[in-house]
Amino acid sequence: MERNFDKVIDRRGTNSAKYDFAAENGKPEDVLPLWVADMDFQVPHAVTEKLEEISRFGIFGYSSGTEEYFTAVHDWYLERFGWDIQKDWMLNTPGVVFAVAMAVKGLTEPGDGVLIQQPVYYPFKRVITDNGRIAVNSPLVLKNGRYEMDLEDFENKLRNENVKLFILCSPHNPVGRVWTEEELRAVGELCLKYNVLVLSDEIHCDFVYEGNRHHVFADLDERFADITVTCTAPSKTFNIAGLQVSNIFASNYEVRKRVYREIRNTGYGGLSIMGIAACQAAYEGGSTWLEELKVYLKGNLDYLRTFLNERIPQIKLIEPEGTYLIWLDMRELGLTPEEQDRLMVEDAKLWLDTGTMFGEEGAGFERINIACPRAILEEALLRLENAVVK
Repeated sequence: MERNFDKVIDRRGTNSAKYDFAAENGKPEDVLPLWVADMDFQVPHAVTEKLEEISRFGIFGYSSGTEEYFTAVHDWYLERFGWDIQKDWMLNTPGVVFAVAMAVKGLTEPGDGVLIQQPVYYPFKRVITDNGRIAVNSPLVLKNGRYEMDLEDFENKLRNENVKLFILCSPHNPVGRVWTEEELRAVGELCLKYNVLVLSDEIHCDFVYEGNRHHVFADLDERFADITVTCTAPSKTFNIAGLQVSNIFASNYEVRKRVYREIRNTGYGGLSIMGIAACQAAYEGGSTWLEELKVYLKGNLDYLRTFLNERIPQIKLIEPEGTYLIWLDMRELGLTPEEQDRLMVEDAKLWLDTGTMFGEEGAGFERINIACPRAILEEALLRLENAVVK
């Protein structure tokens, strides 16, 4: 294997948001963190080699992506998803959350509704309300262990809540759905019907489990492309979130111009030399590493599933179709949110993302990041078991 994913690497003392700031977040120092969506694995050799080359050169001036940079991004999405992006569609931002905020500001006005589907990635609601817009929720519905869109409620909200923008999370974080073409076409037609633009966050698209397929929303229909801003990044795929690079696409010039205007107004001046180099190197030389990683993650998921079934059956796995962020149903324990938090943090000494962070629909759930060596996952589950059965 290109990397030994079983290798446990001590990340403490590296300014790691995941490992070094427990006390600042009200957690015990000995808590085991499986919350934020970065991985405990070293990146592909192609990435480290390129960054080492730049570091040895020793000049870190202003930088911009070349034609080769765009080609690397283009070829990645064409080969894996059949999406033939064009260079003039591209905008760059330091991250997807930044891009979401710019789209909210550029594509809506204060007081407009922006629709989300909770339980969903919590920064969505924050950037909506912090920018004076109204967060409109069309909750997902859990049926027989699988989340679905409520299309009737979705249409009612578009019709009645002054919605101007829909934020699509695809694949969905935290519930792990990989939306079918039928589901995506249904919401696309409704957005067209009610003149609603779409921000499609597809940052987790490279992590899809067997039997499922990621569909680029904008590529399903030219009419959808005309109303969509698509957010992509190598950060989740290759564990380079700290290098702050994302690639945002909008084929509609007017839509793209409105988002770019907000980016420009921030005074943001472009990507870093390291972010550019890491993105290009990852897309050009990281595919073998990624395929090996996905096999390892499936093994972690299988281990998690078996452990819960055999040793903590009160906690149910919401079977993921994509992502390495796993949604756990703890409602059978019958705990209040405060009791659940105490169980996780004080008794189990685990730092996960509690379900209510993703909306009130997340009460009784926890999100766990399984992108870690098996030994760390095993330790986390043993801690959880001891806390539940004591």
